[in-house]
Amino acid sequence: MGEEIGASRFRPADFEAFKRRLQRETALLETWLQEDRLSGRRGMAGVELEAWLVDGEGRPAAVNEALIQRLAPRPVVPELARYNLEFNVTPRPLAGSGLAEMAAELEDHLAAARQEGAALGVTPLAIGTLPSLVAGDLGAEAMSPSNRYHALNEQVLARRRGRPIHVVIPGREHLDLTHCDVMLEAAATSYQLHLQLAPEEALAAYNTALVISAPVLAAAVNSPFLFGRDLWAETRIPLFEQAVEVGGYGDAAFGPVRRVGFGSGYLRAGVGELFRENLAHFPVLLPELRDTPPERLAHLRLHNGTIWRWNRLLVGFDDDGTPHLRLEHRTLPAGPSGIDQSANAAFFYGLLAGMMGAEPWRALPFDQARDNFYQAARLGLDAHLIWPERGRVTARALVEGLLSTAAEGLARLGVEAVLAGRLLAVIAERVLQGRTGARWQRDFVAQYGRDWNALVRAYRDRQVGGEPVHRWSL
Repeated sequence: MGEEIGASRFRPADFEAFKRRLQRETALLETWLQEDRLSGRRGMAGVELEAWLVDGEGRPAAVNEALIQRLAPRPVVPELARYNLEFNVTPRPLAGSGLAEMAAELEDHLAAARQEGAALGVTPLAIGTLPSLVAGDLGAEAMSPSNRYHALNEQVLARRRGRPIHVVIPGREHLDLTHCDVMLEAAATSYQLHLQLAPEEALAAYNTALVISAPVLAAAVNSPFLFGRDLWAETRIPLFEQAVEVGGYGDAAFGPVRRVGFGSGYLRAGVGELFRENLAHFPVLLPELRDTPPERLAHLRLHNGTIWRWNRLLVGFDDDGTPHLRLEHRTLPAGPSGIDQSANAAFFYGLLAGMMGAEPWRALPFDQARDNFYQAARLGLDAHLIWPERGRVTARALVEGLLSTAAEGLARLGVEAVLAGRLLAVIAERVLQGRTGARWQRDFVAQYGRDWNALVRAYRDRQVGGEPVHRWSL
């Protein structure tokens, strides 16, 4: 959930001072955008993987601190719960073998975590929601000892004016759960993609990402079970949106402008609109004052990190200090296997590059793109989506039809043809068989019953084996 901060408690004066600095930095970023002062570098990519730690029985194991110490100095950091951690890879160009290099680096981190975890009796597991998790696992004592997480918890509850977190997910079955803190967010883990953009392409990239989120997610769903219930194909989506939801100014965030969600609309004139929306609609949650020049945009970046759009524009810096824009795609679940994750990344990057020049958002209203996304999260490949020039179509048929566009996009990005073909073939075969991670989990339960620990153990063994999910046996 973002970078660490130095304190967990704040005074009213901190919020006021932070808001002033945020206003100044937002105006500065807009000036830079108008004067074309951001980096023109494009095509640098990166990934983040959030993972669970499970014991030999398949239950969550709260030992992330101990494992991270054993893994130092690898780029592994704690997540919200002591059961979770996050692996990061070195950003690199997508062109050539970048996708394969990122996958190899991530697998090297995971292999080290499996080796070091053996001494602690735990294994890292990449899965969207953990079937063996029970609500009692997510008490306050399970929170990682991080100032950021404790401050977020305190501020979210304060903004809710004492209202508990209430999660309602009507799926195949029904979940209605009340929780007293933000720990429910820890039940959702993801595989997040980053792509650096030149400023002139950022608007098209962001809008296109909104359009393609539905078919990309439909092909990747991997989170059907939560707290013993069979819910959505990608239950992470409604869970995360409700687990940290807070009111904006005048409770605006409980209306159409949501702090956690798909966004409020397409960009119209430029990317500055997103940062103006951040300033105007979302109260500051973490008012840590940074002793840095305004040109580092420290307060703008910290505030942006507490607004969780499924597609998010980030501001970073090149090695020479030049500010840049990155697109962060947050819809994908962790898992099922390393090759599946790389295939999902290839499909997203390829579709983005293959479609953005055609400006598909002009032919698909934002409300429909948003509805498509939630239908994909709910039903996966069985969803029916509305698509330009095709009308109502099944997600399965749509993904099949978009594979050639993704291949063209990967070629434009300079990705090696053999690598692109191998990764997109994983998507093609997964869709042909209808065997997503969510489908495999449901098939396992249909055959063996609701032994959640057994499901996690079987999933773990197959994940370690490295085969794509469409080849997993029951």
